[in-house]
Amino acid sequence: MRRKKTQKLSEVIKEYLQEANIEKKLKEVELIHSWEEIVGKPVANRTEKISIKKGKLYVYLKSSVVRNELFMMREKLLEELNKRAGEEMIKEIVLK
Repeated sequence: MRRKKTQKLSEVIKEYLQEANIEKKLKEVELIHSWEEIVGKPVANRTEKISIKKGKLYVYLKSSVVRNELFMMREKLLEELNKRAGEEMIKEIVLK
């Protein structure tokens, strides 16, 4: 017996994630995990903690030199992060 209304599994999963309001959180986690790939291993090694709250990316760093370097690259980082997310998820980067 064939069902008349069939859907692709990917569509069903995407619909479920949207209804459960966890799609955004999954994108945030994906961005955090791609930090090393975006900034490179030397900068990632000097990063203590990364979190996203209300559209702000908080980056805690061990080195003031790296903090200054990232401060000058903020706009480029912002573009790259939002490009990876596929939408404007990050509105500001806070370096600490």
